[in-house]
Amino acid sequence: MDNAVADAMGKLGGAAVLGLCALGSALGTGVAALSAIGAWKKCYAQNRLAPFILLAFVGAPLSQTIYGMIIMNRIVASTQGGAPWQTLSAAGIFGGAAIGASAWLQGRAGAAASDALGETGKGTANYLMALGIIETVAIFVLVFIGKVIG
Repeated sequence: MDNAVADAMGKLGGAAVLGLCALGSALGTGVAALSAIGAWKKCYAQNRLAPFILLAFVGAPLSQTIYGMIIMNRIVASTQGGAPWQTLSAAGIFGGAAIGASAWLQGRAGAAASDALGETGKGTANYLMALGIIETVAIFVLVFIGKVIG
């Protein structure tokens, strides 16, 4: 395979990781936002203050897109360093899928947290800790996929 094609195939991994991470972030923020809006509606209907902190639950999955950008930049740099394109493509696809899944499920947990906090007004710290644990999966992938890329 000529160098231009191998370079392009390696960069495909960069596009894949960013795209899959962003897809997970979009799904996660979307589902969390839907639940936050519902929780706010319930609060307004009961003449209670709507908790602003629900935005933290909505925005939590966004960091995974940043992780995807970091990995994308490392993959693109590695194509110029002669890393095998197969490794870079696989790292982008599998790393992006894992981080994207973390974002999506973090959003689902954020949705549950929005519902619970909107109804009870209690548990904010517990809910944020649960979201942080899900975030840890994405951070692990970010760190460990770097070992594969080189």
